[in-house]
Order: sequence, then C-alpha cells, then structure tokens
Amino acid sequence: MPDHTSDRAGLRGDCRRCFGLCCVALPFAASADFAIDKPAGRPCPNLGGDHRCGIHAELRTKGFTGCTVYDCFGAGQKVSQLTFGGRDWRTGPPEHARRMLDVFPVVRQLHELLWYLTEALTLPAARPVHAGLRRALDETEALTRRGPEELGALDVGAHRQKVNPLLLRTSELVRAGTGGRRKNRRGADLMGARLKGADLRGADLRGACLIAADLTGADLRDADLIGADLRDTDLTDADLTGAFFLTQPQLNGARGGPGTRLPGSLTRPVHWAAGF
Repeated sequence: MPDHTSDRAGLRGDCRRCFGLCCVALPFAASADFAIDKPAGRPCPNLGGDHRCGIHAELRTKGFTGCTVYDCFGAGQKVSQLTFGGRDWRTGPPEHARRMLDVFPVVRQLHELLWYLTEALTLPAARPVHAGLRRALDETEALTRRGPEELGALDVGAHRQKVNPLLLRTSELVRAGTGGRRKNRRGADLMGARLKGADLRGADLRGACLIAADLTGADLRDADLIGADLRDTDLTDADLTGAFFLTQPQLNGARGGPGTRLPGSLTRPVHWAAGF
C-alpha cells in the first residue's frame, strides 16, 4: 500500500489524465456560479472533443466561477485511468458512459475521505489513534480500487459513518493542545457574521455555514474546518496556520490576499491575487 502520509499528489485533480468527468457527470444551475443550466450526465458545451475546457483561462469572466472552485481530489484520473482502464465515456455503448459517470462521484467522496485520513496521520497530537487511522486509510484506498459494479453499489455514507469517529477523536486531540476555552461552533449558522479579528484558535467549526462571513484578521490556528462552507468568506489577513481538515475547494471558494496565512498542504488560489 502506498504511503499517503508523505505525498498527497494522488489526491489532487489532474485534468490531463481525466476525461472531463466533472464536466459531464455533475449538474449545475444558472446562478452567480454558473452562466447556464446543465443536467447531470450531459457534457458542458465548453468541453471539447479532447476532454479539455475550451474557456479554462476565462471561466470567471465568462460566468463559470463554480468550475474554478471545484476539485475532485484525484478521483477523475483514478476513474479514467484505473477503474475504466483508459477507456473514455465516449467509447462504447451508453451503458458504459452511464456507469462511468455514476462511479465518479462515489470515488470522489472516497478520495475526500482519503484526504482527511492522510492529514490526520501527519498530526502528532493524533498519535493515539494513528493505528486506527492507518487501517481506515488502507480500507478506503482498497474501496477506490474496486470494479465499476462494486463501486456503483457501494454505500459511501455507511463507510463515512465508520470513519467519522476517528476523525472526531483526531479533532479533539489536536484542539486540546491549544489550551484555554475552545469555541464550539459546530454546524453553526454564521452566514454573513462579523468575526473580524476573532480568536477562533482550536475552534470546532465542523459543518459551520460561514458564507460571506467577515473573518479578516481572524485567528483560526488549529481550528477544525471539516465541511465548513467558506463560499465568499473574507479570509484577508486571517491566520489558518495549523487549521486542519481544510481542503483546496473550500479555500478556492473563499476570498483572501497575500496576508492570509495557510497550512502548508494547500496553495493560495490564483484568483485571490486578481481580486475576484
């Protein structure tokens, strides 16, 4: 089994090795994020015959901001190259395409779990549960390597419920190291909240709605951000050093700047510099 704790390259989308699965499998509705309606299973009109986006460099200016914040956690290339052996959805009967598009979101969910489990294994404070995390990691990786029919029938929710207690315990162990009274904002509705300069060190923000919240200059060190909705959240000059279970799609949906401090595993979104 590969050592995921040292290299998460396989858990990042690589469009060069994918058949544009997210551009076909996923639906979207005309909104601030998408310029048009598209049902699940229908190729986006911007998708070319080479499985590449024809407006990739202009997605934001042409009204497809939603595409720029999405990441498949590497599921696209795994389904394209491993699960279906390099045979694209345009090849063969409709059943082949349908099965491929059904499997993609399943593997995407499993890869997101792999991201969290891999990160948890890098956290020294979580050492008491490292053995359980490693077993869960290996089991989840094995699931992603099953055949199309098995993946299509997989109950991802049940597997997530099995893994979640380990992630919760990891969160408790890491946040306990911050000392003091740690804020519990799990699942809180903080849409548009004014939290400028807030002390959120070691806070539990799992599943919190922070859409359009003002977190400029906030201290989010060692905060648990799994599932937090950061769309249009202002993270200018915020400190997310050591924040965990934070993903690239969450960051891509937020706003920030050169003064925003990030965990080393994530990259500063390009559109932050452009002021979008």
